[in-house]
Amino acid sequence: MQALAIEVTGLQKKFGSHVVLDGIDLAVPTGSVFALLGPNGAGKTTLINILTTLLTPDKGSVKVAGYDVIEQRNEVKRSISLTGQFAAVDEVLTCEENLFMIGRLSGLTSAEARKRSSELIMRFDLADAARKRVKTYSGGMRRRLDLAISLIVARPVIFLDEPTTGLDTHSRRALWDIILQLADQGITVFLTTQYLEEADQLADKIAVISDGRVIASGTPEELKSRVGGEVIELITSNDEVFRSVPTSGRIHDVQQALTELLGSVPQDTRVNLRRPSMDDVFVALTAKEKEISLS
Repeated sequence: MQALAIEVTGLQKKFGSHVVLDGIDLAVPTGSVFALLGPNGAGKTTLINILTTLLTPDKGSVKVAGYDVIEQRNEVKRSISLTGQFAAVDEVLTCEENLFMIGRLSGLTSAEARKRSSELIMRFDLADAARKRVKTYSGGMRRRLDLAISLIVARPVIFLDEPTTGLDTHSRRALWDIILQLADQGITVFLTTQYLEEADQLADKIAVISDGRVIASGTPEELKSRVGGEVIELITSNDEVFRSVPTSGRIHDVQQALTELLGSVPQDTRVNLRRPSMDDVFVALTAKEKEISLS
């Protein structure tokens, strides 16, 4: 059985009378990329804050890198790195100075901090800007530096809370490559993201939470299979998709769906069949959960 880097059982957290996390169970294998998805307010950041010892759970068992987040808090801290939603870098300092400073604060000698800084500058493609003040950096460069800082001392578990929010496509994909390299080295990456394609491309396993509960979990393919075999898209003459309908993929179901749909759309509407995406999964699961909560 594969060792677990993160184990969560029956986790509950309230703020006043508001239940934010309501019985969360998670199991994250060592060396994997785990993605946590959910709408705003679902409890993603609260969960990350508990896993990284910034908040104390009300109930349940939580272990990270084999350590209990309450009883062995210091051991957990020494086993993790956290990159939040906003780059935590000193804009007045250069890239080199930021990395060196964090290295020294993390207990490295001056020589060790300089060596590690140089390694990370090359690894994160920051050499050309290493001696420029961070305030001149683009959003993608700041994000790369922020992630480099979190790796100044090797940790077995890394938490990334929406690390690519606001980045352009090129910068986002560059960070994807880095995240996959970390997993290849045996580092466990726990990722929250707004981008469903990101979870699809990176994650070995995904959990979807809504209203503080896990409503689905599995590999990307397992979650997609829950939506259906094929998705019918109705496309306007301007090449805009204005409706998507999941089906089982069976001929009878596809034919029946088309019969129902095409009677109420313009004659120039085009039809496309495609495999379900993580967007379809997310919409279907959260919509179903909303229906249940309202019933």
